Amino acid sequence: MSELSQSDSETNTEPIVAFEGVSKTYKDVQALSNVSFEIPRGSVFGYIGPNGAGKTTTIKILVGLIRDFDGDVYVDGRRISEGMSDIHRKLGYLPQEVGFQNWRTVGQMLTTFGRLSGLPKTGLEKRVGEVLELVTLPDVQDRRIVHLSGGMQQKLRLAQSLLHDPELIILDEPMSGLDPASRHQVKSIIKRLSERGATVFFSSHILSDVQDIATLIGILNKGQLMRVGTPDELQSHFQVGNDIEIVVAEGSVMCSDFEDIPGVDYLESTSSKRQVMHLTSDADIDTVIAEVVGKLLSEGCQLRQLNLLKPSLEEVYLRYVGGES
Repeated sequence: MSELSQSDSETNTEPIVAFEGVSKTYKDVQALSNVSFEIPRGSVFGYIGPNGAGKTTTIKILVGLIRDFDGDVYVDGRRISEGMSDIHRKLGYLPQEVGFQNWRTVGQMLTTFGRLSGLPKTGLEKRVGEVLELVTLPDVQDRRIVHLSGGMQQKLRLAQSLLHDPELIILDEPMSGLDPASRHQVKSIIKRLSERGATVFFSSHILSDVQDIATLIGILNKGQLMRVGTPDELQSHFQVGNDIEIVVAEGSVMCSDFEDIPGVDYLESTSSKRQVMHLTSDADIDTVIAEVVGKLLSEGCQLRQLNLLKPSLEEVYLRYVGGES
């Protein structure tokens, strides 16, 4: 993004995307049900849920491909039903499938897409080079698309969505079908886009893709938005699964009489100097920790570490989607 657009986004506190009570039905299938959320400017919003949860329907509504829906959607404070042509200039969109004329060269293809996006011919060649550099494909401009690997073609699709320097980049399953090295590269590109001031909305059904880069996560299941929050907020939401890790010095006495402390479910010894205390759902964590520390000190245990282990993001996700993938 340009320095001007970054400055503008920093001073504008209005969310760049807002869904308000959005529902969509296909015949007798409820694809989305009363979905509401906001995406702050400059964030990386990871939209996660099982296949068929409604993620692509949400994205198609956001980019204007689906216009028959209930509720309201705003981009940059403007209702999309009233100004989609202007909003399109702010959007970069990578659908799950993008068809290229594989016999063309990379440069030819991007030049064509650039002209279709309304970019002036003057300076377009330079812009093509810039986006190829950004997606780590600096030397493929004269290569035919058919000769690119699957990972390179996916990065080329991403380059196409970035040509007009959009403020909001919308990516539908951008890591789908990629090998681990290509997945890592695409996630690194998304991070760089965010660092430059863009807002990124990307969907995935693979949790590791989301937790690696998202600053805000929305969990969708069967058309319903279960929860939106930062990774820390989502992990903190469930008390079930909170554990306390106790590590003592080598040779120190280990305490075992913790079960009488209110809030302690059971104790698990994992080594000669490490224990994990599993808490009940209604445990007052601060009170439990205070009593544990007091007992350790009173019994002469040489405490090295005391860590609160929150449930993993995977555990939180599975609680909402019921183990579906």
